[in-house]
Amino acid sequence: MRWALVKVCLAVTAMVVVAFAVPLGLVVKEMARDRAFSNAEREAAIVVPALSITTDRDQLERVVAAAGSDDGMAVHLPAGDGRAAVDLGRRRAAAADVAAVRKLGRASTTDVPGGSALLQPVALSLGTVVIEVYVPESEMSNGVGTAWAVLAAVGVALVVGSVAVADRLGVRMVQPARRLVEGAHELGEGKLGARVPEEGPSELRLAAVAFNSMADQVVQLLANERELAAMSHRLRTPLTVLRLNAASLGDSPAAEQTRTAVAQLEREVDTIIRTAREAKPQTAAPGPGAGCDAAEVVRERMAFWSALAEDEGRKVRTAGVERPVRIPVARTDLAAALDALLGNVFRHTPEGTAFAVDVHNGEDAVIVLVSDAGPGIPDPESAMARGRGSGAAGSTGLGLDIVRRLAESTGGDVRIGSSVLGGAEVRVWIQLDGREPVRRGRRGSVRRRRRPAVR
Repeated sequence: MRWALVKVCLAVTAMVVVAFAVPLGLVVKEMARDRAFSNAEREAAIVVPALSITTDRDQLERVVAAAGSDDGMAVHLPAGDGRAAVDLGRRRAAAADVAAVRKLGRASTTDVPGGSALLQPVALSLGTVVIEVYVPESEMSNGVGTAWAVLAAVGVALVVGSVAVADRLGVRMVQPARRLVEGAHELGEGKLGARVPEEGPSELRLAAVAFNSMADQVVQLLANERELAAMSHRLRTPLTVLRLNAASLGDSPAAEQTRTAVAQLEREVDTIIRTAREAKPQTAAPGPGAGCDAAEVVRERMAFWSALAEDEGRKVRTAGVERPVRIPVARTDLAAALDALLGNVFRHTPEGTAFAVDVHNGEDAVIVLVSDAGPGIPDPESAMARGRGSGAAGSTGLGLDIVRRLAESTGGDVRIGSSVLGGAEVRVWIQLDGREPVRRGRRGSVRRRRRPAVR
């Protein structure tokens, strides 16, 4: 890019210099020629008064000698009254040229050896006298060489200056691009701390900002993948112990249910590990028909949890699941998020605590609310932060992190507040078309909010 810019500036400047310097050089040459012939006309005008006063040869020769220099002037007197034609001074022009000027009666120039000659006719009583003034070649080109040298020096200076400026501009553009390339190579080699300075032209600054953001996303994705894989592998040991203990329980119905639950738990852990290994960032929006029916998934999961709720004496309520509600989320992902939220209700509220699941189908977003009548969550921010790896006693925050990732994959987010039942309420915004998320108040008010960054 740098050398391309230098070549372009060199070509453009050279064309401009040629376009202006060549005509200026020709004008300078023509001006020098005009100046030389103007001087010759002035010299010829000096002799005219003397010709109008006398025709004496001796006097005219003295006048010609005084007006001309180095035999540069001649006077051609016509013949008449028994008088032969007389040439005073050194004649250089051909006799035919002199006769033609005398006949036409107007000044003319003609080429002679070593330069040119100005033939100026003057009408007198004795006839038309032709004054010849010699203009040497050196006088016609006087100062032309110096002017051309100055023009050439100015042209070269302009070209050199433009190349220097273009080179500096090229360096300013190329250096940020090189740093961006080096940062990409370092990131590709596994150096996750690689970042590039946000400098240079606006386009390259935006590219640097995008690269740094991408690098942060890569680091976060790798950290999440390692965390999920490590956690899943750590579950292997207690699962193995559970499976061995379940095998020794005998053939009672409770033992069979325990073995079935352990087998299902092993399958879920295997699914988590495979997901962690194959996880890739989403690069395209879901196509038409992708996703699932949120109402159907909610009904299915509530049917599963209702049995446990009945055992613990909990009142359960669902709303907004009478009609299909399509969302751009995989069925298994939504089911996992609901299980995480409902599992938290059973885990962190006393038996007999009522809870509810509401589905609100908006124009551009679907909101899933899970609320309970328990003690609530005293520090919602810390609860959400636990899922990002900060850790806390009594809870890993993994359930809320699963829900958060589900919402943010569509451009939505998760908020924790107080429910109308008196306990905690988790609101999950799921975007339908990638536009800004919609936040609905308790009384149905709607307001736009800034789209959260996808982590």
